[in-house]
Amino acid sequence: MDKKRTVSDCHATDRPVAALATRHPHGEHIRPHSHARAQLIHALSGVLTVVSAAGSWVVPAGRAVWMPENVVHGIHIAGNVAMRTLYLAPQVRPGLPSHCEVIEVSALLREAIIAATAIRLDYGNGGRDQRVMDLILDEIEVAPRLQLHVPLPRNLKLLRLCERMIAEPAEPVTLEGLAREMNTSVRTVARLFHREVGMSFGDWRRRMCLLLSLPRLASGVSILEVSLEHGYQSPSAFSAMFRRSLGVSPTEYLVSKV
Repeated sequence: MDKKRTVSDCHATDRPVAALATRHPHGEHIRPHSHARAQLIHALSGVLTVVSAAGSWVVPAGRAVWMPENVVHGIHIAGNVAMRTLYLAPQVRPGLPSHCEVIEVSALLREAIIAATAIRLDYGNGGRDQRVMDLILDEIEVAPRLQLHVPLPRNLKLLRLCERMIAEPAEPVTLEGLAREMNTSVRTVARLFHREVGMSFGDWRRRMCLLLSLPRLASGVSILEVSLEHGYQSPSAFSAMFRRSLGVSPTEYLVSKV
């Protein structure tokens, strides 16, 4: 592997795919920035929360977030994160995503990404190294997309209320209470949620609490404490919601794949 490979090196190469391995301690915040290349940001361990103007994407171990080129985003680190990032030339494949989304990383894709970090940035055409990179592109195209996104509304009044719920997830909130604060009807607020974020208030709040819980669990906070922090009266109620949403228990979901 190239000695002390950097992000700048990955941008400077004329090859369509470049890979970078980095480690980040719990609590680190990577300030908002953008790249001329698209990225696939993969967590081998820990949890990433990627934030842009369109919302937040939570990336636990074994998943990855696709970030198109020139999209400003910041990253919050929970747990000790082993990050593997791919930098892809614009329009390298027509079937790659056009917007931010989280994907499931198969065992094959995971190992190909790890292998890519050891491939020289000036790898030759037609050989094994290019075939690894082509395999990565194939696997990204067919990878399952995951609903690990908290969309944010553009309506300023509703945005302020959503930001407050994110900051204080344990506080009880109802549509009736939101309607009073916005000086409008319950029906109007319900319709506004559907129009602005594409889901009901209840679905948005459950997803918000679910995704906020992942970095807390990754940092070692107990399920009991996380449950109370997000407005659930017991760990069993929180775990039931978690399993209904993601198909596994909190403990199973966050098992490191390193």
